[in-house]
Amino acid sequence: MNGAHYYVTGTDTEVGKTFIACGFLALARRQSKRTLGLKPIAAGCDDTGEGYRNEDAVALIRASGTQISYDEINPIALEPAIAPHIALSQIGEKVSADYLAGHCRRVADHEAADLTLVEGAGGWFVPLSGDDALSDMAQLLNFDVILVIGMKLGCLNHALLTQAAIHHAGLKLVGWVANTVTEEPMQFLEENIETLRYRMTSPCLGVVPYLADREDEAADYLSLPE
Repeated sequence: MNGAHYYVTGTDTEVGKTFIACGFLALARRQSKRTLGLKPIAAGCDDTGEGYRNEDAVALIRASGTQISYDEINPIALEPAIAPHIALSQIGEKVSADYLAGHCRRVADHEAADLTLVEGAGGWFVPLSGDDALSDMAQLLNFDVILVIGMKLGCLNHALLTQAAIHHAGLKLVGWVANTVTEEPMQFLEENIETLRYRMTSPCLGVVPYLADREDEAADYLSLPE
């Protein structure tokens, strides 16, 4: 498998995984690299008449500049904005980590982009069907991991727990991003970032201020993993 491949996870839901992933894709495209962003499972989709569509997956498509179909980017699109395993159970469906990993690998192999990002849903241990979780998909993919940390109260604990879980899974955490998720930054933002720099085992790939939905501007604050 050619190119660089990363799994993008977050400390929680609503921490800006898609926003940061789009920033990385925009940065790579500035460097004339071919890019691909995948969102294998998404909950919280709108019925467009052509199928369910998720705004995060649409953003990844736009940031990638890809021409492949929506279903290739986001094969499992669930209408209610709830935990994926609950949304699946409501429609009587099951989805395995193996299926999602296989889909991502097939599309990534076919596209052969210079940079491929697979974005999870919510945090590291979000459940899938049965005993499976998104963390199992990440292990099956065996991609290096980028962690998006939403800078808010509680983020230090969430970041360090997620780091420990990634290491326990035998995967490499190649870097983390401190993303400011509110217009009014958290108290003692710089002190919290310095604590992360000290306690995280991988480099900081960017400190992103609050930018609303301006993904292209996020690229100005990011560095691709080395």
